[in-house]
Amino acid sequence: MIKEMIGWGLVPLALIQSLLLCCGQVFVKLAMAAMGTVRMDFRFLVSQLTNWWWLACGVSFGGATVLWMYILKHYPFSIAYPLSCLSYAFGMVAAIVVFHEQVSWTQWLGVVLIMAGCALIAVK
Repeated sequence: MIKEMIGWGLVPLALIQSLLLCCGQVFVKLAMAAMGTVRMDFRFLVSQLTNWWWLACGVSFGGATVLWMYILKHYPFSIAYPLSCLSYAFGMVAAIVVFHEQVSWTQWLGVVLIMAGCALIAVK
């Protein structure tokens, strides 16, 4: 009985971890947009230290990494790793909401197939 429930107990953790990964990627893109022209001088370095998107990126990736370590310690890798693909679905939503991108139906179909695969893996 417990073996069958391992996947579903992992799903909320995988969702949070995937959301943190996606947020980290969004923050990287926003940091790069705010970066301006890359220069190899002290002023440029200082300007990047005050680019708060980099801090948000670090916090998101740091949180995702800590949660990932917990997941790897407590769940089988063969189930945990495929569920990290949930971040693709979050990425599609972020592309629309944050970056106002157009997403085609074939891209949505891909996300649906990924989600179906994650559900099959979680059920075992």
